[in-house]
Amino acid sequence: MTRNTSARRRRRAAPSRFERAGRQAAALQRPRVVLALVLVLGLVSVMLLDGYLRAEVLGDHRVRTDAAYDKVPQRILDGGPILTSANGSMRTQSVPKKTIVLTFDDGPDATYTEKVLKILADNDVHGTFFLVGSMIARHPGIVKDMVGQGNEVGLHTFTHVDLSYQSDARVKRELTQTQLALAGAAGITTKLVRAPYSSEASAIDNYSWPVYKKLGAMGYTSVFVDTDSDDWKKPGVSKIVQWATPKKNKGASVLFHDAGGNRDQTLKALPKYIKKMKAKGYTFTTVSGAMAKSAARGGSAQNGSAQDSSAQDNGVQAGGTQDAGAQGGGAQRSGQIPGSAAAPQGTPPSSGTNVPGRARNVDQAAHSKATGTTLYEGKALIAAVAIAEWTVPTLAVFLAVVGVAVMARFAMMLVLARRHYRQRNKRRFSWGPPVTRPVSVIVPAYNEKECIANTLNSLAQSTHPIEIIVVDDGSTDGTKEIAESLGLPNVRVIHQENAGKPAALNNGVRNASYDIVVMMDGDTVFEPDTVRQLVQPFAASEIGAVAGNAKVGNRNTVIGAWQHIEYVMGFNLDRRMYDLLRCMPTIPGAIGAFRRQAVLEVGGMSEDTLAEDTDITVAMHRAGWRVVYQEHARAWTEAPASLKQLWSQRYRWSYGTMQALWKHRKSLVDKGPSGHFGRVGMPLVVLFQIVTPVFAPLIDLFTVYSMIFVDFKASLLAWLAVLGIQLVCAAYAFRLDGERYRYLWMLPLQQIAYRQMMYLVLIHSSITALTGGRLRWQKLKRTGEVGTPTGVGR
Repeated sequence: MTRNTSARRRRRAAPSRFERAGRQAAALQRPRVVLALVLVLGLVSVMLLDGYLRAEVLGDHRVRTDAAYDKVPQRILDGGPILTSANGSMRTQSVPKKTIVLTFDDGPDATYTEKVLKILADNDVHGTFFLVGSMIARHPGIVKDMVGQGNEVGLHTFTHVDLSYQSDARVKRELTQTQLALAGAAGITTKLVRAPYSSEASAIDNYSWPVYKKLGAMGYTSVFVDTDSDDWKKPGVSKIVQWATPKKNKGASVLFHDAGGNRDQTLKALPKYIKKMKAKGYTFTTVSGAMAKSAARGGSAQNGSAQDSSAQDNGVQAGGTQDAGAQGGGAQRSGQIPGSAAAPQGTPPSSGTNVPGRARNVDQAAHSKATGTTLYEGKALIAAVAIAEWTVPTLAVFLAVVGVAVMARFAMMLVLARRHYRQRNKRRFSWGPPVTRPVSVIVPAYNEKECIANTLNSLAQSTHPIEIIVVDDGSTDGTKEIAESLGLPNVRVIHQENAGKPAALNNGVRNASYDIVVMMDGDTVFEPDTVRQLVQPFAASEIGAVAGNAKVGNRNTVIGAWQHIEYVMGFNLDRRMYDLLRCMPTIPGAIGAFRRQAVLEVGGMSEDTLAEDTDITVAMHRAGWRVVYQEHARAWTEAPASLKQLWSQRYRWSYGTMQALWKHRKSLVDKGPSGHFGRVGMPLVVLFQIVTPVFAPLIDLFTVYSMIFVDFKASLLAWLAVLGIQLVCAAYAFRLDGERYRYLWMLPLQQIAYRQMMYLVLIHSSITALTGGRLRWQKLKRTGEVGTPTGVGR
């Protein structure tokens, strides 16, 4: 017998139906939290990618000037514009006589590059375009057309940085990312590169020379210029043509720009320049074409220390065949040109596979077909950039609209709140004859042992005649016994099996003796005059419900102070506005009064949603009843004391609000009072309580992003300006409510920390709603620290 009794004691009690439902709900929330985090991380990634493309993230705008060059070999400084590496030796090559290599930097550009391509096609000329990787990724179609037209392309780094300032890893990353963008756009890679801010070979200095040696060791051919048109200076068409013309019939690598600013003068000068040079007997080709032409002439244009093998120096034989071994220095190295069709990553491209779908082309000998992971990674990069290019500007426009709407709401709240205050506080204002008849106060209670005594004792001091109905919803902590033991007059305690708050309120309404019922929470404390103030609006026959002024009692903690600001500024200032617009969305569960007839008419407190207070308020509107706000009826409630409890409460509120709005969505097309709420109140609630908070974190993300990567001072000033507007609104709300201003010093911290949490709660709720999740009513842990309101917050 003793053994069996011990075994039974050790045996765990079977979980209740609500405990099982709670565990199931918690299990369902985990993947939704993960989904919310994934969405946030995805957005951050898109913003960072977009910023990287615009050189805002990891951008380096330093440009080196006037550096020494004594460590650069003289033969390199005196050499031609094409710099290669063969067997570890750096060699230069000049453009053959009466040959022009048209080169274009900084593209592609959506406005000018296509026009340049048309000019080249109309004049049957090919050029060599040194492309910025971020621009390739943003305009892949232009690059594909460029290559398909027969032009040659080279790398101009991904973010247009001065490579002499960069680490080896950054140099390799700049080139690799540009190769990937090129592979994704046109299906090729290239061995040509032009370092940003470079010019003639004679300008190589002690800082850039090691970079060029590394590029040569990686298999790249560096291309400089002989003649610079200086078109970026916009000197006029004639000057551009004049400056681009080589002297004494020399061959030249000529620099133009197809991007980076206004290039209208370039577009006008280019066809004139081509016609002029053709008239002088010049031919036009690409860098690879010039190298092949030089090789065919037996190396006569070769410069440098070794003159014995032009094919080895140039990497291109007379027929345009590339000597891959010579060009790469005979070795494969990490960080070399990726994507060769004939060799693993790291080896230079081989000839014969230079242009997808085309025969061998000497003018594009630097190209190699991109295959394998290089091709697919390139396509993924192009796709990611396309998403970022569409997402970020769209969000920016949307957030600008949201920002304007929020500012307009602040203005509307201030105007209407002032009007409401002046209207309701006039000496002659009256709802009608004073309401003096008794009312029923319903107190639903579930495990409220810490608070129930304070709640009932505060009601016992009421200056208005009341009956108190405590509906014990299956409490297991002795709440019912505590309420009965107080021995207070006019108190009835009704016990029911645990069925939830709506069921407890409905039970109280059924048992109410009077035609006006006041509903409150079991942790709320009323002032002596609260009930009297709350029921006065019922002197007007069209009023079916009254919202009271809920205040945070435990406001002396950081979390409590944050909620205090929210209650005064957000909830109560909002209610003043909604009252005048006749579309009050919610009567707070902590303090509200109803005509019993109206409650029964709309079917009582519904269990369809988690926000039964919002649900019945909207139902009242749809039934034709007016709902008002009574600022002088104050109730002191115990706000959640921990972040976990706060999250739980607000998650239920926000999700329940969404449920209630969805339930009453037909009010959008109704006529009469129901249609008024549907077309005025519901859009305001959706816009400012759901849509705006959901997207508000994006505004914060953009602000932080701008502070870090764009302009810290301007972004900080903008944030402070918005904070100033919020502070003005909060101060005015505190003034209307007669609150002390000392809590407003917490407002900046509230915006930084508390607001972000509320945004995440709403995002979590939105995901739950969109994925069809369901929650049950949740009980918060109370401390009972909110007692008599005497002297609190006044």
